[in-house]
Formats: sequence, structure tokens, C-alpha cells
Amino acid sequence: MSREVGSKPYSVMSFNIRYGTAKDGENRWEKRDHLVLDILRNRGGDVICLQEALSFQLEQVVRALPEFGMIGVGRADGQRQGEHAAILYDKSRLTELENGTFWLSETPEVVASKSWGNSIPRICTWARFEDRASRERFYVYNLHLDHQSQPSRKKSAMLVLERIPDRGNDDAVIVAGDSNAGEQSAEMLFFKGTNGRSEMDVQCFGVPELVDTFRAIHAEATDVGTFNAFKGEVDGAKIDYVLVDDRWEVLDAAILRDNEEGRYPSDHFPVTCRLKLSPRHE
Repeated sequence: MSREVGSKPYSVMSFNIRYGTAKDGENRWEKRDHLVLDILRNRGGDVICLQEALSFQLEQVVRALPEFGMIGVGRADGQRQGEHAAILYDKSRLTELENGTFWLSETPEVVASKSWGNSIPRICTWARFEDRASRERFYVYNLHLDHQSQPSRKKSAMLVLERIPDRGNDDAVIVAGDSNAGEQSAEMLFFKGTNGRSEMDVQCFGVPELVDTFRAIHAEATDVGTFNAFKGEVDGAKIDYVLVDDRWEVLDAAILRDNEEGRYPSDHFPVTCRLKLSPRHE
């Protein structure tokens, strides 16, 4: 498959927008929805992975960004109910080739299934895209790991990594989302292949070692907290990420701390990166 030499980089965002029915007082959705929409319009890029998005929030986003397509289902019923791990994409640049959602459980095809100690269902939504101009193809996996159960987070990471080699081709991979765990947690080290993988855990043949795009650019950064509690806090753990396999060259990455006089779009900061497929992917 041919592609244009020097095709444009891709901009990718991961953003937990905080579910819109939360009783957050002055930070409730109606008080901050314009901030979320502004940051999506101005900083979102080609692919946007959202977590905690409810149907009415997604409808509002799609109305505000009509140039974007939306992929995803609610975790409660596989349709509209419950939080989505939605993937938005620029329809003028990308064609969606296929997509799906699986539940992070021992029965991933069973809607609303739970395992491993999580009290609420967790999902991963994925999509395969083709660049209309360059004909490059790649996958995006968007997930939100459990906030309480560490065994669930670890098993969920294993499940996602086991699924990636089953895609049936050698297209490049992006994994984005809210990990609810710090950079040195077992689950994040497992994603990155730096520790914790064994034959007992997973059949590692074909399972990629993933790179944190932010750390590829900012290896020594210290104030990297991405859960800000609507206060702009930066000294916590980095729990939001965009990870990529070795087919990608990371050109830039950032944690966005945009606010309006101290009012933040969400209790998480969005994370972004600019990526380019390496020539060896041809």
C-alpha cells in the first residue's frame, strides 16, 4: 500500500471529562461544558479519546464539533446507558474502517460484565482508521481502568495487550486512557513492558511494549499530576496517558492545564501528543 512521503503528523488527545451528572456544585457540567468544548475545538487534533462521557455530553460535543465522527457505546447496556470510552476522529482526514467495544472482564463480549473486584463495568473501545490522503492505517484503543481494584487494573491491562495481536495485521497501535494508577504501578509497567510480564501472566508473543508519549519528550518532568480535583493540582500521580508502539515517532507531548480564571474544564487535565509513523512502517 503506497502512501505519501512526508505525510502529516497526527495529533491525539486523551481526556477524562468527568461524568455530567456528578454533583460537583460550582464545577458541575453546566458550569464547565463550554470549557470542555473550547479545549476540544482548539486543542483536540485528529483523534480524541474521552473517558467518563455520558450520552448527553457526547451529543453536545458532536453538535459543537460536527467535523468529528464518534465511536463508542455505554458500558451499562452496550448502547447508550452509562459512561462511554468514546473515540472522536476528524472525518475530513480519517476514515473509520472497523470498531468495537469489549468489557474488561473474564467475559469481555458480555455486556456490562464485571470481574476481578471492580464494582462497576469497565470497557475498552477501539477503532481502526485509514488516512484519506496517505493511506496509512492504525488502531486506537481507549480505556478507563478501575478506580478501586488493583487486580482489575492489572488483569484489564493484560486483556488489552492480549487483544492487540489478534487484530490480524501489522498496523500501528495507540492505547490511550485513564489508568487510575501512577507511572510506577504494576499495571502501567506491564503496559510498557518494563516489569511484571511473564509467561504465567500472558503469552507475550506479538504483544508490543508501549511508550508513554509524554515521557518520550519530558523524561525528567516532575510536576506531572493529571488528576487536578478541579483545583489545578499538579503534584499528584500521572494517571492519564497516550501510549504508542515502536512504529510511531513522538514529536511532541503535553499535559494541558488550560483554565478560565481558576475554573478547570474537568477534574483531569487532558494529555496530548503529536505523532508520525516511522518510515519503517511502509
